[in-house]
Amino acid sequence: MRNMFYLLLFLAATPFITAQTTLDKIVAVVDREIITASDLNFSVQQIALQNKMDPTSKELRDRVLEGMINEKLVLAQAVEDSVTVTEEEVGERLEQQVNRLVYQAGSQEKLEELYGMNVNRMKRDFQFRELIRKQMLVQKIQQQRQASTTVSRREVEDFFTTYKDSIPKVPEEFELSHIYIAPKADSTALNKIYTKALAIAESIKAGGIFADFAKRYSSDGSASLGGDLGFARRGSFVKEFEEVAFSLDQGQISKPVKTQFGYHIIQMVERRGDAVHTRHILFPIEMSKANDDSVVALLQQIRTRAVAGESFGVLARKYSEDNDTKDIGGDLGKAATDQLDPSYLDFVTSAKAGAISEPRKITVGNKYGYHIILVRSVSPEHMINLQDDYKRLEQLALQFKMTNNYQAWVDKLRKTIYWEKKL
Repeated sequence: MRNMFYLLLFLAATPFITAQTTLDKIVAVVDREIITASDLNFSVQQIALQNKMDPTSKELRDRVLEGMINEKLVLAQAVEDSVTVTEEEVGERLEQQVNRLVYQAGSQEKLEELYGMNVNRMKRDFQFRELIRKQMLVQKIQQQRQASTTVSRREVEDFFTTYKDSIPKVPEEFELSHIYIAPKADSTALNKIYTKALAIAESIKAGGIFADFAKRYSSDGSASLGGDLGFARRGSFVKEFEEVAFSLDQGQISKPVKTQFGYHIIQMVERRGDAVHTRHILFPIEMSKANDDSVVALLQQIRTRAVAGESFGVLARKYSEDNDTKDIGGDLGKAATDQLDPSYLDFVTSAKAGAISEPRKITVGNKYGYHIILVRSVSPEHMINLQDDYKRLEQLALQFKMTNNYQAWVDKLRKTIYWEKKL
């Protein structure tokens, strides 16, 4: 299983690191890329924390460095093979990364304190975006090489026979579906926010200092910086914001622009090629109790219909606003206890198959909504076996084969691409 460890190490050794602003000791050079001591230390700390390992272990440090060198080798080959990712793809991945970090940190404020940077600047920071781009290049070339890899039934059976004693038990698992609806502000509330934003925009145009107004009125993390978002390329902002931002002339201030986050006043500070430097003031669209109550009441009605016998999947396709699951009947897949969202953990772990929850609030990133959850099935913990868990074993065998193939390929890259440790 040694090679499997190296693949996991490779995937884990690409943390979301803080920007380096001072000279740093170089511990390895790979083609045109370097690995610094601070990069290595951060990776070691992250992996030690995630796996409850000793961060001072020399063996761990050596393995992490090997994994980082492997990543740089694959990156060099991706560049050589002209593998590319778009700015839009980078922006989407960065948004996902930041949302996951917010969840892990506990709040946006805690994350910003940890990294010493507000979330909006984090999403637009060149070094962060470049890190994500390189991660995606590595993943894309790896996916391209593994796309045609398959395993036969004989390979699955051989894998099971060889490793069955070291494969952990299959944990208790739950098959879930949900119907999600977000509250909507009424027109009166929207008009009130728009009017306030418009009045402030006019005050700035009449001679007010944008940064002062941003510090006073903006609810965004950039408020303390006078609303400054720094330079960003296309794909860095949500569509509505970006369309207006890139249409402004230098120094121009927009009318209020509505996005999923609220209303924005945008100022174009400077344009450099395909990048723009902007400031903004964000006025959030705050929901009232009546907005929330309306969604809860609708979900209660939907739940009553499902309990009475209507198809949960059909209702999900009609009413759910979760674009990732509505077209598949709200299917959330299968999850073990430690993979469940804390907001519905208590319900799922105590429910029987077929149970449907009362409406529950769920927060994702900066947004929230309500959903009802159907527990489609409950599978008890058990020793893995070919009869009940063939699909799971097939995936494990496939992953094992891809890991071995990947390590063999990396070993070849080590012989053809320049690399050197500087320890």
